[in-house]
Amino acid sequence: MTIDTNDILNSILESLSRIDYIKPEDIPNIPLYMDQVTTYMDTQLSSSKRYEKDKILTKTMINNYAKNDLLPPPLKKKYSREHLLVLIFIYYFKNLLTITDIQSLLKPITDKYFSKNDNLSLEDIYNEVFHLEKEQVEILKEDIINRYKISQETFSQAPQEDQDFLKTFSFICLLSFDVYVKKQIIENLIDQISDKNNSKN
Repeated sequence: MTIDTNDILNSILESLSRIDYIKPEDIPNIPLYMDQVTTYMDTQLSSSKRYEKDKILTKTMINNYAKNDLLPPPLKKKYSREHLLVLIFIYYFKNLLTITDIQSLLKPITDKYFSKNDNLSLEDIYNEVFHLEKEQVEILKEDIINRYKISQETFSQAPQEDQDFLKTFSFICLLSFDVYVKKQIIENLIDQISDKNNSKN
């Protein structure tokens, strides 16, 4: 089996270039019922699906988020723009954090800024964070290219027929280690936030 690692790298870089997020101005100004929320999220975030059949959000997921204090309850069965912003955060976090960690991270935000019209709104927080992330795409591309080059220098002594796979395996290991280390850092930061919040209570 021959793996075209250049195609793999190009595909990764192209997908990074297409990374987008739901802009607050694209979120409907009217409250939505559950079915409308799931349809909206599925449409807006469809490019992030790995498989066509994957669901972005289901009714069960949303109900569980509300039960677990991740999402403020809907008003008369309707979800506001702010509910959608929180759901977008949850969607991205749930790929690498536990429900408990997401709760520790988001509850201070929703407690203080959900449905509040002070100097800083939930929408302001959303805009600030995602604007920063958009700026990181080029830095990420450079980092991925560097890791790819390192991986291509491995296993030069392996049998020729195994080299493509082993180099790809090296590339995956390098990327995985990066995710592992960053996940450890994130969990440590969340633990510190939880400790501070518990000491206040």
